[in-house]
Amino acid sequence: RAFSSVHRFTMLSNTRGMLAATAARRLATLTQRSAATSAAMENVWEAGRKARESGRLLAALPLEDRNKALERVAQSLESSQDAIEKANKIDCEKAAAPGAGVASALQARLKFGGAKLRDTIQGVRDLQKLADPINEVQLHRQLDNGLTMKRVTVPLGVLGIIFEARPDAAVQIAGLSIKSGNGVLLKCGREAVESCKAIVEAIKEGLKGSKASPDVVALLTSREETAELMKMKQYVDLIIPRGSNEFVQYVMQNTEIAVLGHADGVCHVYVDKDADLAKAVEIACDAKIQYPSACNAVETLLVNKDVAAKFLPMWAERAKKEEIELRVCGATSGVIGSGYTAATDEDWATEYCDKILSVKVVGDMAEAMSHINTYGSRHTDCIVTENEATARHFQSQVDAAGVYWNCSTRFADGFRYGFGAEVGISTSMMPPRGPVGLEGLVTYRYMMSGDGHVVHTYAGDNAKPFNHKDLPK
Repeated sequence: RAFSSVHRFTMLSNTRGMLAATAARRLATLTQRSAATSAAMENVWEAGRKARESGRLLAALPLEDRNKALERVAQSLESSQDAIEKANKIDCEKAAAPGAGVASALQARLKFGGAKLRDTIQGVRDLQKLADPINEVQLHRQLDNGLTMKRVTVPLGVLGIIFEARPDAAVQIAGLSIKSGNGVLLKCGREAVESCKAIVEAIKEGLKGSKASPDVVALLTSREETAELMKMKQYVDLIIPRGSNEFVQYVMQNTEIAVLGHADGVCHVYVDKDADLAKAVEIACDAKIQYPSACNAVETLLVNKDVAAKFLPMWAERAKKEEIELRVCGATSGVIGSGYTAATDEDWATEYCDKILSVKVVGDMAEAMSHINTYGSRHTDCIVTENEATARHFQSQVDAAGVYWNCSTRFADGFRYGFGAEVGISTSMMPPRGPVGLEGLVTYRYMMSGDGHVVHTYAGDNAKPFNHKDLPK
């Protein structure tokens, strides 16, 4: 019994020792992870601080030096093409792997190389041709003799851009930020991490050969860093989240920093009773298949009942040829047959980002506009008609950032608008709205100059009147 008791005591002691050792190892691991997380978060704040300081210096550079910085970036991206394409291949293979859970539309956006990379680099060069968005005198006014005021455009400061799996967005946003004198923190989607690392490395390398600091651009890659970014009111002046409405709302509700939302693109094409039907087929086709995963691709086709019997068979034939899946209302199936998926209310509000299109027959333009204003995302909507009065009424009543007449919704793009590029497309009612280019990345500052002027002179019973007069800018 004595031996047994000692044995049990020894076993118990050993077990306790093992448990204590295991607990100690777990604690050490947790401590290391906590320390690593803490260090990573400190790095995010340091990146913000550096972007703020280097952004101020960038804003002070003359336009010529900022354009030279852009050219250095373009050259560096060209020389890094192989590295960027190899990194992008890694991202694409991971996204395509079984179980990765990456939608085909997202995989399409992720691909970056060849002509797409060359076009993006050309976009950086095109920015050099645009006018300087900062230091523009918007207002020059004399308040009194020797007392003048100017309103001058200045950079916003530091931008925090959260974007999806689109490596080209990293280049466009960085280029716009450099041109407009802003620092920028880029947060890419997890699917594009390797691509964006290679891109930002090339951008920083290019900036080393310019008067702009490489610290004006930084890359964030984790969700934890995104959460930290939203706390950085001290360093970040504007956050632009690009993604679903739910994600944009999440960001708005979890930060005190100003947010400019780039959300879903539920775009429409309405075929009016006075439409050129062949033209309507081409416009709708381009708006759907030219790049189905883009936010400016059409998702719902509305057809006036007066032309439905003639137009819908034409469209169904084209859709079959282009392998577009149709989800249709009852009236549509009554014209083209029952071999199509029935559309639901959810379809009317869905951004498919794929070769899928919902189709609905409407009684008139009023019903079409009501549908758009109910289910649309205020992105881009189009009417196809030969009646100018009808088109102008549609353009005045549809609530969207872009309202088009007889042209594809795919034109809603900063590059196509001549903005050089865009950081996103804002569906907000407040400006900037639509594709946000250089003009959307600046604010203004009032600059007063006097010679000992004081407000007391212009107040009280014997107040001196102002002699407001606009001066040449």
